[in-house]
Amino acid sequence: MLLRSRLLMCVLCCTNMAAAHSPLLPKPQKIQYGPGRLPLEGLHIRLDGDAVAEDRFAASELAAILSARCTTPIPIANILDGPGPSLVFKRTGPVASLPVPGERPGPDSRESYRLKITPVGGEIEATSSAGLYYAVQTLRQLVEGDGSSAAFPEVEIHDWPTVAYRGTMIDMSHGPLPTEDEVKRQIDFLARWKANQYYIYSEGAIELDGYPLLNPEGRFSKEQIRRVIAYGRERHVDVIPFLELYGHLHDLLRIELYSTLGAFPHSVELDPNNPNVMSLLSDWAGQIADLFPSPFVQVGFDETWRIEDVANKRGNTTPAELFAEQLGNVAKLFQQRGKTVMAFADVMVKYPAIIDRLPRGLIPIAWAYEAQPDIRKWLDPLVAKHLPYFIQSGVANWEQIAINFDMTFANIDNFLAAGRRLGALGMINSVWTDSAQCFLRLTWPAMAYGAAAPWQSAPMDRDGFFGQYTTLMYPSAAAAEVAAALEDLNKSEVAIERVFGESSIHEMWGDPFSVANLERTAGHRDYFRQTRLLAERAQAHVYQAIKNGADAATLQTLLVAGRMLDFAGYKFLNAVEVAERWKSFGPFNSDRYWNEIESEVVYQSHGRFADMMDQATQIAEAYRSAWLAEYTPYRLAAALGRWDTEYIYWLRLQNRFRTATRGLKEGSSLPPLGSVIGMR
Repeated sequence: MLLRSRLLMCVLCCTNMAAAHSPLLPKPQKIQYGPGRLPLEGLHIRLDGDAVAEDRFAASELAAILSARCTTPIPIANILDGPGPSLVFKRTGPVASLPVPGERPGPDSRESYRLKITPVGGEIEATSSAGLYYAVQTLRQLVEGDGSSAAFPEVEIHDWPTVAYRGTMIDMSHGPLPTEDEVKRQIDFLARWKANQYYIYSEGAIELDGYPLLNPEGRFSKEQIRRVIAYGRERHVDVIPFLELYGHLHDLLRIELYSTLGAFPHSVELDPNNPNVMSLLSDWAGQIADLFPSPFVQVGFDETWRIEDVANKRGNTTPAELFAEQLGNVAKLFQQRGKTVMAFADVMVKYPAIIDRLPRGLIPIAWAYEAQPDIRKWLDPLVAKHLPYFIQSGVANWEQIAINFDMTFANIDNFLAAGRRLGALGMINSVWTDSAQCFLRLTWPAMAYGAAAPWQSAPMDRDGFFGQYTTLMYPSAAAAEVAAALEDLNKSEVAIERVFGESSIHEMWGDPFSVANLERTAGHRDYFRQTRLLAERAQAHVYQAIKNGADAATLQTLLVAGRMLDFAGYKFLNAVEVAERWKSFGPFNSDRYWNEIESEVVYQSHGRFADMMDQATQIAEAYRSAWLAEYTPYRLAAALGRWDTEYIYWLRLQNRFRTATRGLKEGSSLPPLGSVIGMR
């Protein structure tokens, strides 16, 4: 009994000591704090043994991080012994910068590291340069205080990943095209949370020689891709092509020159029966393989809606046979060039006969983006055949006004838990841009969550995540404000989805005066009101965070999203309130009409319709600024066109209401609302 009490006291003591320090994301596997501190002032960084460029890069990054927190620069010493306390980098194995096929996680893995900080100095030891770099990311989180009070706590950590491949996929094709600098900023950001793969999703977003008509305004040049690959390698992030080589190729097939390669003219899917298809894909495979040094490539093959029609067209074949044949042909193009090939598994699960025909060595990727707890149906067919596979979660932003973090975190947690139990090799967290209106910076917290979760063995602290994340990302005076803004923005999006469903960004542009929308709004006023109040509160938190020293560049999109949610709520509430006022007005009285409708609804300087026009134009300007902060101008005009249309809609209503009672006699009935707003 006495021993149990002592053990309990020890556990409570360690827990309380950990709680007194900065949060760590991902959470290390083993960590033990001591009572002491190691001040940053006077500290040196030293490299032990035969240091290479990768080791020096990690040391330089740590020196820059610590120097920014301290009053004096933190130098990198050229000799191991010297005056003053030091942090010693020690690599015990090969450089091994990037993940390769056959990786295994665990305490003895390539990416594991140990670090020990005492009041007199510290040591970082890792098998590879990647392990040293991940130790640096933990050290940056361990620093407490600023200026002359900045210090490391006394601590000992042994850490390693529980999933070998931890990737993030960014959609470069459905929506805007990020700038090269923004891609590098994303890689920097993901490396902080120990991600080791960055997938560029491309349906036609990468320059290919001989295809000048394929998205000339919306693609990366080969030189840009090479620079991004080199940038990722420095940060131990493998940049991988994530392609579509069967379906989702409308960017190519809409061009008349290539339209006959489709399952039908101007299709979204290639026609495997056309011999010219493989000639094109062979050319693409050669160029992509030469451009990307990664040993991995993802070839797509998801959502092939026309496969049954194409199989019937050929005759004497089944959809499973046709799919497996085409997948085998494409996989061979890359395998001949030394690549490990991945492909989406949704069609494989739909047609299980495909699984027995998969090319040797191919890695299926099981995906599902909803937050359902039971996802075994996507995994069991692969597990039953003992196939190596990845899982792929999704960030719920591709058709939302803002981002549904509740759905996102649940999807990541549920998929990862199942993947762990059933032996998934890796995890990819995908960020889609299907709406062509969303901002990638808005997804950063979800990207961090998806990168950290597969490293650590403990479940993510979903409820405490925003607080932990913002503590590590923002100044102490601003962190709580940003966390509150994220909470409120999420709740606002969830509230409006209670009315709109998940496609809130599309529903937002609907006609609020349509009969169906007026009925729906009337029955859900409280949700629209909650949406507005939460969005407004989120904006207030962001403004305060910026005032308290937070970097506005990472928060601008939060403001835009908050304003859009507020606008959407007001738009539909506005319509139902105006409609009800109109219908209940009674016999026309010019004085009363001026007071209750003309001055409050129609008047040019402060009426409700003028409010909507003001908001549409003001948000459009903020939207444009946020867009150009992270994207190229590609598709910007199309996105802004929605705001232009919104302005014209309310201007038209203002004019119709202004003339609706012209010549109307006192005591007459108001014209039907439908005739005023132009409904038939």
